[in-house]
Amino acid sequence: MRSSASLTRIIVVANAVVITIAVIGLALMPGEPRPHARPQAGATVQGSAEPSEPTPVGQPPGVVSTPEFAKQVRANEAGLVPVLMYHRILAKRRASLDRTPAQLRKELEKLAERGYVPITAAEFVRGEIRVPAGKFPVVLTFDDGHPSHFGLGPDGRPLPDTAVGVIQDVAARHPGFRPVATFWISKEPFGLREHDAQAAAVRWLTDHGYEVANHTWSHPDLRTLKRKKVKEQIVRLERLLKKLGAPPSQTMALPYGSLPKGKKPARTGSWDGTRYDFAGVFLAGAEPSLSPYAKKSSTAGRSSASRATARRASAASGAPNTGSIGWTGIPASATSATATPTASPSRRRFEVISSPSEGSRSSPIDVPPD
Repeated sequence: MRSSASLTRIIVVANAVVITIAVIGLALMPGEPRPHARPQAGATVQGSAEPSEPTPVGQPPGVVSTPEFAKQVRANEAGLVPVLMYHRILAKRRASLDRTPAQLRKELEKLAERGYVPITAAEFVRGEIRVPAGKFPVVLTFDDGHPSHFGLGPDGRPLPDTAVGVIQDVAARHPGFRPVATFWISKEPFGLREHDAQAAAVRWLTDHGYEVANHTWSHPDLRTLKRKKVKEQIVRLERLLKKLGAPPSQTMALPYGSLPKGKKPARTGSWDGTRYDFAGVFLAGAEPSLSPYAKKSSTAGRSSASRATARRASAASGAPNTGSIGWTGIPASATSATATPTASPSRRRFEVISSPSEGSRSSPIDVPPD
């Protein structure tokens, strides 16, 4: 009996040892590769769909909106959009339109904190207002292609006190603040004279989602020029942009906010065999811009706000010594959509340049007379 009991104990102990060794061996064996952890999916909204393509450079993530989704988030598609006009960014201001880097940073920080998301002027006139639900679009524009707007340091990054350097820094501190803007340039963009340097600057900006577009060749008052000279000014700059690798301009800012006589040459025309046809032409002013989907705009309901002009407000129209921005309007919830964009409070209104051939109507807004 003792030998039988001893044998039983030995068998039990042996089995325990085998099981222990097996468990250790299994733990040490290489297993199937585990999939990378995925971030927890955000809340879904009925009527929305996931984007089918990767998010473009500078575009915020989010669902692709549908009309149903826009209704659920109470998006105001016919609201007002601020289109802010900047000029030089200088350490010491020399004119009322100048801003210091600190003032620009303060203004952009305030916009970011209040839920504004930048879009380009081209996106605005096309009605492609891609901002997350509950946010508001704002268009940041810089005239003249001044050296203070953009420059690359030895490390290949934007210089910190340039407009782009400030925008990039604010976006890094506020992840929801999209780092894009529109730069309307003339014959020496950003103070650069050599072709390679000009091309490198334009390439960096367009590769990072910024818009670089037409501000005429030599910045004349177009109202003082004959039609042919107006077209020459625009075409020469378009040719330069093409040489520098920029796409054809979809927008143009009028020097001094001055429309040429007849208005139409500011939007479309040709000179020396080269044509241009802008989706939007920008004036200067201090009034809210209508959304391209507003009923008062002749483009309401379309996916493109073509043949239009918009007014831009100087950022210095607030208190110039404090760097404040002020405008009136009712903030509206925004969608993250192209098909159903949302607008918000702003400093400008949307206008249509009329021409007999197109049969479009003039806006009652104070367009300079022919």
